[in-house]
Amino acid sequence: MDQKEASARSPFAGCVILIAALLVMVFLVVFSTLTLFRQFDEIVKFTGDEPVEIELAKTDGEEAAINELAAKLEVFRQQLADPAGEARLELDADEINLAIAIYEPFKELRGTLRISSIDEEAMRAAISYEMNGRPRLTRGDEEGLVASDSRYLNGTLVVKPALLKREVVLQIEDIEVDGAEVPEEFIGQMSPYRITERYLGHETIGPVMAELTRVGVSDGKLVLARVPGETPVDAISDAEVDAASGQFFTVLGIAACVFLLFAGTVIVVGLRAKRD
Repeated sequence: MDQKEASARSPFAGCVILIAALLVMVFLVVFSTLTLFRQFDEIVKFTGDEPVEIELAKTDGEEAAINELAAKLEVFRQQLADPAGEARLELDADEINLAIAIYEPFKELRGTLRISSIDEEAMRAAISYEMNGRPRLTRGDEEGLVASDSRYLNGTLVVKPALLKREVVLQIEDIEVDGAEVPEEFIGQMSPYRITERYLGHETIGPVMAELTRVGVSDGKLVLARVPGETPVDAISDAEVDAASGQFFTVLGIAACVFLLFAGTVIVVGLRAKRD
């Protein structure tokens, strides 16, 4: 092949590579968008347009209960201050709800979560959890601003408390919604529910969680404990966390690999044509 023919094929190979790259980009954008819209359509089936009001524990006339809770928390704090001693805190459903109502760090949970009951197996919690809905374009201060319609998961969580890297999380066993069935895939993506993640940097709650070696339920109470010499074991592995949060990206990654393989083949063909 003479130089003139090679020069003629060189722009062609470059165009092929560029087209292949554009096809990959367009496919990934379209595929991810369609997948998200499909997920949103499924979420609509068991979520509501508006939140429901979750009852807040009454504080008026509850001075005795408040003082008893404060004393119990102070004893636990003093136990933790002794590194060689055992520390144990047991809270029933009413005490947890009262703590949410009166202590400032828990204000973000007010009106969105209430412990309904605690048995030997799990805790039941009424929730009104805000979620992102279908993406949409809004017209406000900026044209074409991307937003989403909020959806609300209004129902009951059936959960087991556990430790995850010195953080108290909730393993979701089930989500109950009146008149609807929540898919297992969604439950798997939402669990573990990292309800205390916001407190990792808190000056009081963060260090307390870091001291815990076990978390569970017993005799109708939530039990938080530090046992000297006991090494805390995460009840949830990193693999389980990744599996719960990365299903969508796994599918997207597989699709991307297939298209990248196709694009790579086209590029190789183009480069060979350029050399010939």
